[in-house]
Amino acid sequence: MTTDEAFFTLYSELPRLGPGSDACTREALGRLPSLPPTPRVVDLGCGNGRQTLVLAETLRTSILAVDLHPPFLQQLEQDARARGLQAFIQTRCQDMGALDLPHESVDLLWSEGAIYHLGFGPGLTRWRPLLAPGGLAAITECTWLTDARPAETVEFWTQGYPTMGTIEENRAAALAAGMEVLGTFTLPPSAWWDDYYTPLLERARRFAPTADETLREVIAGAHRETDLYRHHGHAYGYVFYLLRRPT
Repeated sequence: MTTDEAFFTLYSELPRLGPGSDACTREALGRLPSLPPTPRVVDLGCGNGRQTLVLAETLRTSILAVDLHPPFLQQLEQDARARGLQAFIQTRCQDMGALDLPHESVDLLWSEGAIYHLGFGPGLTRWRPLLAPGGLAAITECTWLTDARPAETVEFWTQGYPTMGTIEENRAAALAAGMEVLGTFTLPPSAWWDDYYTPLLERARRFAPTADETLREVIAGAHRETDLYRHHGHAYGYVFYLLRRPT
C-alpha cells in the first residue's frame, strides 16, 4: 500500500475531512452581508462536501464544488442525491490553485480547511481575481491563537505547516492580497472532535489489527495529531475568515 492509498483508506468515509461543523458553516454564512438574488458560488477544495451540502440547503442556488480527488466528489454527488440537492451541486475535478474560471465570475467563494495547500496569502492572491467586485469569501485556516506556544506544537506545525500565522498576520495577508476583512471567529473544540477526530480514531482502531506498515504509520500520525490537539488545543485552532473584494 502506498502512502496515498493508506491515507485515503483511513480518511475516506469520515463525516468531515477536517475540523468544522454544519453549525459553523451556517454561522459563517449568517455573518456575511447579503448576496445577490442568484449568487454564483464556488466551494474550493471541497473534499467530500459536507459544507457544500449545507450551502446548497441554505442558499438553494447552484454551487460549483472543486476538488482533485474523484472519490470525494463521487461521495458528494451521492450524498447530494440522497438529500435531494443534486440540482444545486456541480462537481469539478480540478486543481483549486489553477482554476479556469473567468475573472470576476464568483459572488461567494467558500473554502474550509483547504487553503493551506496554497498558503493563506498566496491562496487569496490567486483567488481574488475570481471574485466579482464586492464578492465575498469565507475561508477556514489553521491559525496560531497564542504567542505562548508549547514546544511540542511548534515542532509539529513547523514540519506540517511552517507558514501558519496568527489571526493578525492572516488579516494583514488578506489586506495585502486586496481583500477587506469583515470578521473572524474561531471554531470550537467540538468542531474538531464530533465529526472529525472521534470518527477518525474509531477508524484507526478498526484498521489497526490488519494494517500494513504504511497504514500503521498513517494511523500513528493520526494519533500524534489528535493527542497534540487534546493537550494543546488552546494554542492553535481553525479560524473562519470572512472577506470581501472591494468594489
